[in-house]
Amino acid sequence: MTGDPGEADPDRPTPAPRTVVEERPLSPMRRTIADRLGESYRSAVHVTLHRDLDAGGLATAVERAGNALEVEVSLLDGLLVAVSDALSAHPALNATFEDDVHRTYAEHNLAVAVALDDGLVTPVVADVAARSLAEVAEVRRRLTGRVQAGDYTMADLQGGTFTVSNLGPLGVDAFTPVINPPEVAILGVNRLRETPRRGDGGVEFRPTLPVDLSIDHRVVDGADGARFLETLAGTVGDADALAAQWDLESTA
Repeated sequence: MTGDPGEADPDRPTPAPRTVVEERPLSPMRRTIADRLGESYRSAVHVTLHRDLDAGGLATAVERAGNALEVEVSLLDGLLVAVSDALSAHPALNATFEDDVHRTYAEHNLAVAVALDDGLVTPVVADVAARSLAEVAEVRRRLTGRVQAGDYTMADLQGGTFTVSNLGPLGVDAFTPVINPPEVAILGVNRLRETPRRGDGGVEFRPTLPVDLSIDHRVVDGADGARFLETLAGTVGDADALAAQWDLESTA
């Protein structure tokens, strides 16, 4: 015989209580983001490849550029130019996939993710391959400023052929970036850190940049992504080659 019907039965546990603190319907921006990311995961077959890049060459070349150029150049600006160089060797990733058609593009229109209080937007640095490092830095900084101030248009966000998402400044070491449809690839950039490596004189610490490349496996194979990362690794590891590409020989 059980006790009072109003008492909880100790043999039948009840769900833990939940007290609602706040309810926030999705904003129009958040709804758009949710729809696009949902579309990406419903359609694209995501495969993510991770690689630690020896970024000593990139860091050295960016420092040279800072001394030689009249504009402020960040590691991200240098990386965007290096990504464009890698896309020249692997054009299948500089592409979109719509209506069962894999389209590659002559321009390298790199969308760069910018975090806002209400979500994430991706302004596009157009035709990176045709720009100097200084021009890329100026355009990226101007676009980022407009987006953060809310003074941007849809035209600033359209026409991308490849996306770069940089979470390094937030201390992230690895993540799985979600492809920005209809593009077929996105590069996630993580925190730059010093890691030990064996050198000619023993163990030395080198700047290491972990990156995560997500590809749409419907049209791009894992080997294609691996070769892209191999090319990117070779580019960011060679300070002299970067300085030559950026016309910085005289500052070496």
